Amino acid sequence: MNVTDTQKRILDAVDANFDAQLATTTDFVAIPSTRGAEGPCQDLISDLLRARGYEVDDWHIDLDALKDLRGYGPIEHDFSKARTVVGTYRPANNAGKSLILQGHCDVVPAGPLDLWDTPPFSPVIKDGRMYGRGACDMKSGTIGALYALDAIKVAGLKPTGRIHFQSVIEEESTGVGALSTLQRGYRADACLIPEPTGGKMVRTQVGVIWFRLKVSGHPVHVAHAGSGANAIMGAYHLIQALEQLEAEWNERAASDRLFSTISHPINFNPGIIRGGDWASSVPAWCDVDCRIAVLPGWSIAECQKEILACVATASRNHRFLSNNPPEVQWTGFLSEGYELNDSAEAEAAFGKAFSAVYGGAVEDLVFTALTDTRFYGLNCNIPSLCFGPSGADMHGFNEYVDLESLRKSTKAIALFIAEWCGVEKA
Repeated sequence: MNVTDTQKRILDAVDANFDAQLATTTDFVAIPSTRGAEGPCQDLISDLLRARGYEVDDWHIDLDALKDLRGYGPIEHDFSKARTVVGTYRPANNAGKSLILQGHCDVVPAGPLDLWDTPPFSPVIKDGRMYGRGACDMKSGTIGALYALDAIKVAGLKPTGRIHFQSVIEEESTGVGALSTLQRGYRADACLIPEPTGGKMVRTQVGVIWFRLKVSGHPVHVAHAGSGANAIMGAYHLIQALEQLEAEWNERAASDRLFSTISHPINFNPGIIRGGDWASSVPAWCDVDCRIAVLPGWSIAECQKEILACVATASRNHRFLSNNPPEVQWTGFLSEGYELNDSAEAEAAFGKAFSAVYGGAVEDLVFTALTDTRFYGLNCNIPSLCFGPSGADMHGFNEYVDLESLRKSTKAIALFIAEWCGVEKA
């Protein structure tokens, strides 16, 4: 592969700074930034940006300003401390193209701690991997993007395009953190989000709907269970019906232009269940929080109607629910799928960067999860690339990021910034 002198200086700077990058990543992963507790992570990012001389915009998110925007999902938890942080680099001359670099600092719950080999918020580096909740999804990518910018400076260069470095929350449940940056007015000629993609470029991704089944029962002493109605078993009846809807949607997906290559792109998941209050009483209530995917081009509103119709039909076939229909609540993601379009120029610039680091051309990834790229592409027609390191066990136990893949993805991002934004001597 041919590497220019400028590229080599940037690549060498990534290597020179990599130990510092891992130290910062360790500090970041050590913060337990689960939903509602992201503040300390945002403090750290704000401090890192200020130390580097960026203009920092750090604000509390106003949900009322977001509710009418495309892709908004309802918030149920205490949101009074929710913040977004954006650091802006402004060049002396705007000769190059502008860029958004964005990562999310929220992580999913760790689950039972005794099922982790090492504590989830005490990051461990072992055998070329960093273990910890959020190490892969996606704190290493966020810090990698920051150190990609550092590498350009260490190489004696400065970008000639405006850059917004954005740290958001709520990527794992609604996406309103990313949406808040658009409401605030941040725009650029392209966006790159360094989610863990295994060194591939996300070409298309599913959307997601979150909903809750609120199922009623009729409580009686378990000695007379036949005269009551078990809400937990009623919920199970509805789950089985929704599994049939999942199968129908996967049949529909089999003819999709992009997702036909995936055998089961639509995944339905009953993820949280709560019900009853006494083992010897037939339960009077059961709540089930669910997630289901939708494909790009599918209408969220129409899919919601199909979910409601599925639940209604299943209820009519149930002895108790036919006269006591369950309630369906929308509890988070109401997110469309996204396909990368109108992005040839940005992809060409990234292709040059990728080739200099990896050799060859970047592979496409058809993604059965979702990312924040959808907001920039769907809401503002901003070409939104998603590319990052390799790892495993995201949302599971012993999550890790592969450190050599992180080094390489940081190099590719640094070269992409230089190619897209342009650089000049500092």
